[in-house]
Amino acid sequence: MFRQIFVPHLAKPRVILHAVKRTIMTTQELATDMVEGCKIDEKQDQVVTPWDVQATDEKGVDYEKLIKQFGSQKITTELLDRFEKVTGQQPHHFLRRGIVFSHRDFDQLLTLKEQGKPFYLYTGRGPSASSLHLGHCVPFMFTKWLQEVFDVPLVIQMTDDEKALWKDLSLEDANKLAHENIKDIIAFGFNPEKTFIFCDLEYIPSCKEFYWNMNRIQKCINYNQAQKCFGFSGDSYIGKISFPAIQAAPSFSTSFPHIFGDKKVHCLIPCAIDQDPYFRITRDVAPRLKQNKPVLLHSTFLPALQGAQTKMSSSDSMSNVEMSDTPKKIKTKINKHAFSGGKGSIEEHRKLGGDTSVDVPYHYLRFFEPDDDRLAEIKRDYESGALLSGEIKKILIDHLQAYVKEFQERRANVTPELLDKFLSRHPMDI
Repeated sequence: MFRQIFVPHLAKPRVILHAVKRTIMTTQELATDMVEGCKIDEKQDQVVTPWDVQATDEKGVDYEKLIKQFGSQKITTELLDRFEKVTGQQPHHFLRRGIVFSHRDFDQLLTLKEQGKPFYLYTGRGPSASSLHLGHCVPFMFTKWLQEVFDVPLVIQMTDDEKALWKDLSLEDANKLAHENIKDIIAFGFNPEKTFIFCDLEYIPSCKEFYWNMNRIQKCINYNQAQKCFGFSGDSYIGKISFPAIQAAPSFSTSFPHIFGDKKVHCLIPCAIDQDPYFRITRDVAPRLKQNKPVLLHSTFLPALQGAQTKMSSSDSMSNVEMSDTPKKIKTKINKHAFSGGKGSIEEHRKLGGDTSVDVPYHYLRFFEPDDDRLAEIKRDYESGALLSGEIKKILIDHLQAYVKEFQERRANVTPELLDKFLSRHPMDI
């Protein structure tokens, strides 16, 4: 189809012919386009995006492949040795065991630490359920430890606006879930003097600096770039297409004038590897905006109870252990649903041993048993056949029941006054 356009500002009127190609897509084609780059086929044995994690191998995601695919850097023994030298602290067991396995410029952040220059932490949560599950605990456990080691400010973004776009939630319901999740987050024990938690639906309308940074980022990213990075399609809501700028904005310290004023302070983001696309694109635009590139530490996924091919999810209560679960429910979920690497009979297991590479209870103990010697003992006994599948499940059940019970007790002590403290825009020592 052709149409004539009159351009009045030119010296002489011209007729510009625009050829507009109109493509009519079937429903099936739309669906295919929507998941392009996010599906598993013969050539793609794993998918890792902010909205979907799948692997065909029963051992789960190949993280070495992700490092190459995403262009990040592997955390090496040399980097951990330097961390210990700079901080005087033994690396967290997540770092020692390769649970936090990849980074972007963490070596440069250690240089900032050596030079006595300030930086801050940024992490977040998308509130899609009233309770966190064990998988959500991983970044918050690690972030709390980083805050203690570095003694720096922390901002935590609650993306209630995102969940209203992606889930069947009203703005009001998403915001309500955010406030319930904030109580869970506070229960991890963050320093209230150095932590600011905010909901997008509340903070952005009231902070010009944050909103202006969002717009600056939006102006640097065209649709083709967003589509390539996130897999958006023609039927994606425009709110989804613009959302990456909202998650990117906290990477810039000028989005928080009550903490940093107009100072451009470096940012460290601990997150699961599926969130990397947001910050890859942030790092691309940062120099154009004369901002610092955020530094990242990537963690692996806590697998679903049914196996390592996908991560634990709020949308399937049988795939997870929720932080609101009772001891009885935890026991039932582990015994009934946790995928075992054990053999089909006791005799065969005693002879051949269990396979820890696929055993979900062992995977969970890698996250929640901090004692390296104890974990090594469990691994050795299970692989030799001395420890049966039911016995390793019992060890995990005891760990999780105690961990969740202590968490629930801390959450019960979150008062309205403490909640207000974390939500208030209070100054911090940077």
